[in-house]
Amino acid sequence: MIHQYDFLVVGSGVAGMSYALQVAEERPDCRVALICKTNIETSNTSKAQGGVSAVTNFEVDNFEKHIQDTLVAGDHLNDPDAVRLVVERGPSGIGRLVCWGVNFDRKKDGTYDLHREGGHSEFRILHHADDTGFEIQRGLIEAVRRQANISVLERHFAVEIITQHHLGIEVTRRTPDIECYGAYILNESTGKIDTFLSRVTVLATGGCGAVYANTSNPTIATGDGVAMAYRAKATVQDMEFVQFHPTVLYNPAETHPAYLITEAMRGYGGILRLPTGEEFMQKYDERLSLAPRDIVARAIDAEMKRCGLDHVCLDVTHKDPEETKRHFPNIYAKCMSLGIDITQQYIPVAPAAHYLCGGIKVDLSARSSIKRLYAVGECACTGLHGGNRLASNSLIEAVVYAETAAAHSLEHLDEYRFHEHIPEWNDEGTLSNDERVLITQAAREVGQIMSAYVGIVRSDLRLRRAWVRLDLLYEETEELFKRVTATPELCELRNMINVGYLIARQAMERKESRGLHYTIDYLKPQRP
Repeated sequence: MIHQYDFLVVGSGVAGMSYALQVAEERPDCRVALICKTNIETSNTSKAQGGVSAVTNFEVDNFEKHIQDTLVAGDHLNDPDAVRLVVERGPSGIGRLVCWGVNFDRKKDGTYDLHREGGHSEFRILHHADDTGFEIQRGLIEAVRRQANISVLERHFAVEIITQHHLGIEVTRRTPDIECYGAYILNESTGKIDTFLSRVTVLATGGCGAVYANTSNPTIATGDGVAMAYRAKATVQDMEFVQFHPTVLYNPAETHPAYLITEAMRGYGGILRLPTGEEFMQKYDERLSLAPRDIVARAIDAEMKRCGLDHVCLDVTHKDPEETKRHFPNIYAKCMSLGIDITQQYIPVAPAAHYLCGGIKVDLSARSSIKRLYAVGECACTGLHGGNRLASNSLIEAVVYAETAAAHSLEHLDEYRFHEHIPEWNDEGTLSNDERVLITQAAREVGQIMSAYVGIVRSDLRLRRAWVRLDLLYEETEELFKRVTATPELCELRNMINVGYLIARQAMERKESRGLHYTIDYLKPQRP
């Protein structure tokens, strides 16, 4: 079946919905498709706890402070123009979210109740208790449902981006003027892959935490947009910079996704300790528990290995119990469900894969290297984060780049036409239960390989070992994909292997320890 939409938006987190709302409001005469892999409520956005960073208290804060904090956290590998763009447009991005119905906590005088997180020099984190992402998702979903020209298509899985390749033209990474004409999308209700033609296509598919065995991301975060763009010969960059959140709740019975303990809890005054009560961050950074995430994650990893521990602890028992419950009601309730009263007991925590700083390379208008294809949110590499994302910069980046993508695509929309000669997907083949077992086992292997060899601390030997094992899985999975009917599980496996390969390869290519890429073969000189 063939469908036509003016705008095809793949992904329904803050980035995808922000973009869809802006183009739909500006062009009510156009049709917008919002493609949801599962349902519209499920995304990385909804799992974000801490908040959104933006300069709103100009009495003590300013853009230059936020810019400098971002550059320092990113080890100065950031694109300065991208940093300035996001920081300076951050306040107006907050204004758009509020207009769409998102609520942020305020003080009695009406000003925003701001948190501070690791790496920030000022209190600039807007939040909604400790479930900010859920509130953003709620507000945007309601706004999307009010917009008559947005079609929300749930249980639809994007399989491939459509380019000249599907017209029988050879496309390589050196091919100039590659164009995107839409995407092949699997409709789970019919089991068929339909052809979605569009004038503009936007990838807002989120991150890839699920390629690791332990992650704070939902299980749907399999790097689909990055993998599809890479197969279509788009430029993909900085994949070696995978951020591990230092503090997810250690609970062996619930490892995927792991429950996030927001960085705002350390900004609130939480102290990292060994289970014995001994502090340890003073050995690693003068900023102690408020050091940037890469430093804190490596410190925890080192202490766990040194002491033979499965976790360390976060201590807020010295804080006022009622204030702790008020600021972090969901974390309090989650821990209480496990028999941990955080006002009296330490919280067991350990690092887990959390955020991809690299992705599909885009310019300041969110344009990829493929014409008519934009990327926004975590699947995009804007240059904002450099070697390490500053806490809570991701949500505001998504909002700002959704705006620049909308502005550019609206300006050029009428120059684009639907391509009428795209062939439909060949869906011949069958999938037996035995083959489903192969998919499940291979996905488990990807997580084990990535966690063991491409984790917080790396080496050339570990990366080569990951490369060899992923290459074998790639060959096996591509052979399977060619002879069976596509399913979401098989497509996710393909994407996970592609993304794992890209992380390992680009990590091998970086011959230094920088930002989130820490390798024992290229250690930085120790500071005197």
